[in-house]
Amino acid sequence: MVPPGRVVGLDVARCIALIGMIATHALVATTPGGGVTVVQSVAGGRASALFAVLAGVSLSLMSGKRTPLSGQAWSAAAAGLAVRALVVAFIGLVLGSLGTSIAIILTYYGVLFALGIPFTRLGARSLAWLAVVWCLAAPVVCHVLRMALPTPSYDSPVPSMLADPFGLMTELLFTGYYPAVPWLTYLLAGMAVGRMDLGRVGTAVRLVVVGTVVAVVAEAVSAYLLARPGVTDTLARTLTGPHEPGGLADSLEHGLYGTTPTGSSWWLAVESPHTGTPFDLAHTTGAALAVIGVCLLVTRVAPTVWAVLFGAGAMTLSLYSLHVVMRTPPFWPDDSVGTFTLHVVVVLTIGAAFRLAGRSGPLEAMTARLAGAARRSVMVG
Repeated sequence: MVPPGRVVGLDVARCIALIGMIATHALVATTPGGGVTVVQSVAGGRASALFAVLAGVSLSLMSGKRTPLSGQAWSAAAAGLAVRALVVAFIGLVLGSLGTSIAIILTYYGVLFALGIPFTRLGARSLAWLAVVWCLAAPVVCHVLRMALPTPSYDSPVPSMLADPFGLMTELLFTGYYPAVPWLTYLLAGMAVGRMDLGRVGTAVRLVVVGTVVAVVAEAVSAYLLARPGVTDTLARTLTGPHEPGGLADSLEHGLYGTTPTGSSWWLAVESPHTGTPFDLAHTTGAALAVIGVCLLVTRVAPTVWAVLFGAGAMTLSLYSLHVVMRTPPFWPDDSVGTFTLHVVVVLTIGAAFRLAGRSGPLEAMTARLAGAARRSVMVG
């Protein structure tokens, strides 16, 4: 049930990320008084970030694990990873055309995966430092660039957008709901984790401690900066684009739509979900590292049991796609506890059944075959 070398803790973390995203999609996000629910305050922004960090871990595991590949072996791995990125992006475009209200992550995910390929030559220390630099610098650069870029559509990417490649790429890279350039922070952090010895207790403990400290400090520093005189007035005056009906306070609590307004540099001090600021990226990266560390620790005991119970984490591409299909109007479109429970039961049951059968998810199997063919063609050539 657990193939040799597979890290069950990572599957558990992926399953948590999947359930977190289902929660943000299928549960009501606001309380009767207008505030955010507990589930939204926990999963909002963090579930998708955990997905992206885990994508970075996978990227490293498929390109040499602790020792980066080089030469023809790296070229072959890079070809396979490029095919994976294309397949995931294509699936995202298809899902985006289904008419669901979900902001589909997969097309952004594919672009993010492709951007990470050149960095697969690096080791853990270099990747970790690069993640820190990227977290601090990329949001600032993107903030400046977005002043000259078209206003995003705030829609999930669909095949028709291919007719406007410039507009599509600006959304995927800079202005969309999951902009790949600032989100590369998540991927680089995850790649650094993937280069570590994930079988050591010390590695897991370090991830928990470092991740928790980073998350707490990022939130505290952001709160301190926003409390300075006149800052909230400046943010309220420059709040543009889609936002919550209650204005600035509600928007900061609920989160934005992938990026911040560009009317003031003080927006870079915000830590709200889906803002792509240094503080948002640092906080959610830290939270993701802590979750991964905890999952690596708990699965040291009875890993096979964990592997079955959280088998959905081994086939998140297939089950995320199924979840999106289940959220289209002909099925269960309403946000409710019943809808959430049904989705979770479905994905956990299917995940456990596939794990017990020793099978990969259908989309995972297809992607692996295509990537394997690309990898072998380079090795033969």
